[in-house]
Parts: sequence; structure tokens; C-alpha cells
Amino acid sequence: MGYFEGQNVAIEYRWAEGRYDRFPELVAQLVRRQVSVIVTPGSPVATYAAKAATSAIPIVFGVGGDPVKLGLVASLARPGGNVTGVNFFITELAAKRLGLLRELLPTATRIAVLVNPANPTTAESMVKDLQAAAESLGLQVHALHASTIREIDAAFASFVRERSDALLTAGDGFFNSRRVQLAMLAIRHVVPVAFSAREYAEAGGLMSYGTSFADTDRQMGIYAGRILKGAKPADLPVVQSSKFEFVINLQAARMLGLTVPDTLLARADEVIE
Repeated sequence: MGYFEGQNVAIEYRWAEGRYDRFPELVAQLVRRQVSVIVTPGSPVATYAAKAATSAIPIVFGVGGDPVKLGLVASLARPGGNVTGVNFFITELAAKRLGLLRELLPTATRIAVLVNPANPTTAESMVKDLQAAAESLGLQVHALHASTIREIDAAFASFVRERSDALLTAGDGFFNSRRVQLAMLAIRHVVPVAFSAREYAEAGGLMSYGTSFADTDRQMGIYAGRILKGAKPADLPVVQSSKFEFVINLQAARMLGLTVPDTLLARADEVIE
């Protein structure tokens, strides 16, 4: 968009370090700095905090749920107000990931889903959608909760005690920051896990299906650039992601003692050897 950090644009970074309760404080800092636009990638919690803090500064979000149902915009075509962004369908794709996991593990009957209670909107939607999808597949779904590093460790220990067959992780910014920990725990405890984005598979996770985060981030950058050039968020329709990726990590599969069917390999966008 013609902007280069340190030359004609300055970027103020804030990182919540996995503590979603810090978002109001961090947003307040940015509002006091009178920034030109606030970008909240990957978290409706951050977007809610930004929207509550200012009705004047433009906000560009990236969220995995329907932004209309989340109350962020009036409509996809005409967002209204000072908020617009990208919907990358994290919750809507959960049922698809469950189906792919069932193809890999046809005898599985009990599936756990790891959600972050600090991100309640995504967690509740994820569990609800998976339970509905599981019924049609004859599967049982139960939730595990984690919002800290220690709670992730505890969730895997609980998975082993309850003898579940496989695990799905909810799309969540904190989980994404802990993707190496999640991948290592899956191998250590011999847990087949379906993740929400390719970055998990690249970190050593078994498989992933979801929107391209790189494509989503690029679109948010484009919208931020357009706003800096004078565009109004109310006039920028919400972008719905159209690029989805299915990635299989064969090395992880071998370490878990799994044989990936040729039908799944043929459909994968990328196979990590």
C-alpha cells in the first residue's frame, strides 16, 4: 500500500502475552497515543475491547466467527461505524476438521475439543458446532479448557486419563502462540490432534485445516493502508476468506504410529515429509 515502517508510517505494537484480560488496558494505551487505526488480528476479545474504547479511531479486525452475529458490524456489505475487517471462518470450519479427523481415525468414538475460556464467544460456538456435527457421525464430544501454559499441560493430562481417541483445538490467538508446546505435547502423549491452521502442522502438529492466516493478515494490512489513505471503515465491506488449506505432517503421523490414507494425502494442499 506504499507504507514502509520507519519511513512514512510508525507501528505501535502491543502483545497481551496470552492474558486476554489485558486487552482493555492495551487498547487504552493506543487510544491515548491517538493512533490513526487499530488492528486486532485473530481475536474477537481484542476487537470488543477496541470497539468499547473508541468510536472515533478506525478498527480493522480479523475474527473467526460471523462478525454480524458477534455484534461487531451492522452487515457484511455495509459495516457502519468505525469497524471493519476479515472473517476467516475458524468456528464454521470446525465440523470439516472433525470429518477429516474421522477419516484418519475411522474407529474413533470419543473426541475432545480444547477451547480457551478467556475467549468465550469462540469457545462456545466451537463446542456447539462440533457437538452438532458429532451427532451425525456417531461421535461423542467433550470440552477441555485452557487459558494458560500450565492449563494446556493439564488438559493433555486430562485427555490421557479420560482415554479420548483424538483432539481438536479451537482457533485461538493464545493457542497459536503456543503451537510448538501443543505439537510437542501431542507427540509426547501420543494424541492425534487436528489443528486450525497450517502453522501448527509446520510446528510439528499432525494435521490442520483452515484459512490461510498469511492471506488474512495481508488483507488486514491492505485495509489499514486504505484507511490511512482516507477510506472510511463504514465503506469497506467485511472480507470473507476464500483460501483454505489442508496440511498433513507425515513425520508427526509416523511418530504417532498412524498411517494416513491415500485418499487424505491426495486431497492435502501440502504434505510435510
